[in-house]
Amino acid sequence: MISRIAILGTGLLGASTGVALRASGFSGSITGWNRSKEGAQTALDLGAIDSIAPDAIAAAREAQVIVLAPPIFATLDLMEQLAPALTPDHLITDVGSTKAQITAAAARLYNAPGKPAFLPGHPMAGKERGGAELADGNLFRNAVWIFTDNPDAQRTPQAAAHVEDWRTLVVAMGSRILDLDPIRHDDLVAWVSHLPQFTATALSALLEEEVGDAPELKDVGGRGLREMTRLGASPFSMWRDIAHTNSAAIERALLKLEQHLAHIRENLRTPELRDEFTQANEFRKE
Repeated sequence: MISRIAILGTGLLGASTGVALRASGFSGSITGWNRSKEGAQTALDLGAIDSIAPDAIAAAREAQVIVLAPPIFATLDLMEQLAPALTPDHLITDVGSTKAQITAAAARLYNAPGKPAFLPGHPMAGKERGGAELADGNLFRNAVWIFTDNPDAQRTPQAAAHVEDWRTLVVAMGSRILDLDPIRHDDLVAWVSHLPQFTATALSALLEEEVGDAPELKDVGGRGLREMTRLGASPFSMWRDIAHTNSAAIERALLKLEQHLAHIRENLRTPELRDEFTQANEFRKE
C-alpha cells in the first residue's frame, strides 16, 4: 500500500489533493514542494501536507507516489528532471488539464524497463481562482477523475501496485474514474471546459469595455450575468499553458461557437431563431 506521497505544486489542486487524502482516511506521509515558499507554507498550515521538502527532486525520491500539480509547462519540465532521478518502482501522476503532450512525454521518459512509472491524470474539478488558500477537501467529490494511461506501459510489480492503489485513493476522495485516449480527452475538454472558459473571458472583457463603468450595472445584472461571467475571474496564469497545449481543439470549438453566434445574429427576427433554442433545450434536458 502507498504510505509516502509527495505533492509537487501546492496550489489549488495540489493542496486540495492533500486535504482530500486526509479526509478520505489516508494516514501516510504527505510531503509538499512549491516554487513559491508562501504557497507551500499555506498548504502546510492547512494540513494539506505534513512537511515542506527543500526541492522537488528530494521530495520525489523519498516518496512512493509523486503528484505533479503545477501548470502544464512546469509539469513537463518536472517530468524531464525527475525521470533520471527516480527508480523503476516510483510512480508519478499528474493533474494537468490537457493530456496529449503529457502522455507523449510519459511514453518517451517513463513506463519502460529501468524507468519510473507515469500515470497521466486529470480531475475535472477546480475553481475560477487558484492558490493553496482555496484548498477544498470536497473539491473532487462527485467529480470525474480522468486517466489517459498507455495500455502498453511496462512497469515493475511495485509500480503497477502503486497505480492500482492510487486509483483506489482517487475513488476514496469521492471521484469517479474515467479512462480515455489522450487525444479524445483533449478534444472533449476543449468543448466542455476550455470553450466555456474562453467564452466567459471574452464576455467579461466585452462587458468591462462596454458597460464596466455603469453605476447601475450591479443593480441591472442578475443571476444570469453572474453565472455567465463567473469564469471571467480566472487568471491568465492558469490558462496560458492550456491554450498553448490544446490550441487546435480550442480553435475548432471557438470557430463553431462563432458560427452559431453569427447564425443567431442573422436570425433575430426569423423562425430559425427557434431552432437554436430548441437545440439548446435538448442539451439541457436532465
